[in-house]
Amino acid sequence: RLAPQGRRDMEQLARRLAARFPALFAARRRLLLASSSKHRCLQSGAAFRRGLGPSLSLGTDEVEVEVNDSLMRFFDHCAKFVAWVEENDAAMCQVDAFKEGPEMRQVLEKVASALCLPPEELNADLVQVAFLTCSYELAIKNVTSPWCSLFSEEDAKVLEYLNDLKQYWKRGYGYDINSRSSCILFQDIFQHLDKAVEESKSSKPISSPLIVQVGHAETLQPLLALMGFFKDDEPLKANNYVRQAHRKFRSGRIVPYAANLVFVLYHCDQVKTSKEEYQVQMLLNEKPMLFHHSNETTSTYADLKDYYKDILENCHFKEECELPKVNVTAVDEL
Repeated sequence: RLAPQGRRDMEQLARRLAARFPALFAARRRLLLASSSKHRCLQSGAAFRRGLGPSLSLGTDEVEVEVNDSLMRFFDHCAKFVAWVEENDAAMCQVDAFKEGPEMRQVLEKVASALCLPPEELNADLVQVAFLTCSYELAIKNVTSPWCSLFSEEDAKVLEYLNDLKQYWKRGYGYDINSRSSCILFQDIFQHLDKAVEESKSSKPISSPLIVQVGHAETLQPLLALMGFFKDDEPLKANNYVRQAHRKFRSGRIVPYAANLVFVLYHCDQVKTSKEEYQVQMLLNEKPMLFHHSNETTSTYADLKDYYKDILENCHFKEECELPKVNVTAVDEL
């Protein structure tokens, strides 16, 4: 379930976005709300809607929420991801190796000493639970848990890296299927943008001016990897903690609580060429992102589509996620 702080986060996010894009959140504008089936997502969607107040004059607070797990939890529907990564213990070998490595060993010994326990009674997972308890109480209740006193800032960096390693190999660049499985969502976003451009060109009212889709950190992280954001030159591994001190891939900054990614489509008047008429901006956690192809925070819609042409045309969820057929006869002969 969503914590009270989570509800406040979503309500306040809705208010800030409405203040930032008043024309989009104006009265009588239609809001399309889709969500994952998980309670915390449905409750996040409801809190976001509440944050907008009656301004969208939809008559009631109850906007029809469409549950769409095939988009918001695409990873559950991707057989290859489930078999090769989710349910494959070997996929997390870098994470396991780091848990046994010198950096974690040092943290573990320090924590054991503070608790007056023999080190062999502790393991990396238990230390991580203590650290998460500290961080949850701080984030959700705004109190400093007694567990926090066990960790120094250096310890926290080691435990942050442990979490980043897991996200990297399970949701990020570690395996291609992690990001490729998100192309169904990527293409859906561009279909909505295409439709808005089409309607605008034919002077029709935009049928869905505002689309809010509520998913998970695990929905966002693969999508951002698919688009090539926060990619380090060197993969995150168990043995390069020191070299990765200045890494781009920091899941706590990319997908914090109430993380959000916003695509904004602009119709621009008084432009030199027709190509410049439609422009796009992307905001991650309300900050404009630099596009790779232009190194600017805005891009013409045509250039953006051209840059991601391969994913838009050649990334097919069904084919990407299908498990290779096993040659049954060969197995039988064995």
